[in-house]
Amino acid sequence: MALLNRILYDAIYHTTPILLCVIGGLFAYKAGVLNIALEGMMLAGSFVAVLVAVNSQSVWLAYLSAIAVSLILGLVFSYMSVNRKGNVIIIGLAINMIVPAVAGFVLQSMGVPNLTAKWINPVIFRVHLPVVERIPVLGSLLSGHPIGTYISFLVIFLAYVLLYKTKFGIYTRVVGESPETAKSLGIKSNYYATLAILIGSLLCAVAGVNLAYERLGIFTNNMTAGRGFIAIAAIYCGKGEPLKSSLYAFIFGLARALAVNLSIYAGNVAALFDIIPYFVMIAILAVNAGYSNRNLRMRTYW
Repeated sequence: MALLNRILYDAIYHTTPILLCVIGGLFAYKAGVLNIALEGMMLAGSFVAVLVAVNSQSVWLAYLSAIAVSLILGLVFSYMSVNRKGNVIIIGLAINMIVPAVAGFVLQSMGVPNLTAKWINPVIFRVHLPVVERIPVLGSLLSGHPIGTYISFLVIFLAYVLLYKTKFGIYTRVVGESPETAKSLGIKSNYYATLAILIGSLLCAVAGVNLAYERLGIFTNNMTAGRGFIAIAAIYCGKGEPLKSSLYAFIFGLARALAVNLSIYAGNVAALFDIIPYFVMIAILAVNAGYSNRNLRMRTYW
């Protein structure tokens, strides 16, 4: 029972950065733009948050700096892909490669393998829910997580409202689903696509802060470990719907939690369990691709 509780707690813990990237990325997805740069934006948020924390010892300055850098990358990505009509795959991959290169250069210049904000006590970021923590079983699972975790679950609801209950959401979906209709209605396609990408950049920054700053106050280069690409897989599997995509994010988080907890008992082969999240991602993508192709054949037949 203790192992199960630990796995479920860790599943929520590991879901947080993926979920934030999923919600951020699906805004661009709805606007017809595949934001491949989620990984780089999240890593930039992680790096800058810890770097600023080490040098300033300011919690809020670290948060704001991470958000600012991620938004700058979002502006670069949106300008090159939306305004200049560049290839989103090439632009996104360029950002994903530039960020760890810059981070590696800074680390090497400082003569350190990683950044550690020693003054940070991760306990200060944990939120204990007064009523919830008294509930047997659920209290230990849902209470005591970092701030970013509760933000991630809140933005699921906010994303749904924003996409389906506001003019911004309607216009964004029109831009993504039918650019010709958007043009005929006088909707500024570039404006809404850019805004959708920047929302994603903001949430990627929060994901990066949660991953490195809120948890341990430590940054290691490439610590995102493909979470941005896993988020893209979750968006694809969930068809860009906030709730469905979030469910896939939780599945990937659960896979990561299983990998971490089972590796404790694996001895010399513990490293093999690291493949579980990626194996789950490939399996789910394969099943979804097969299901989509079958539906396509059925529609064509009828």
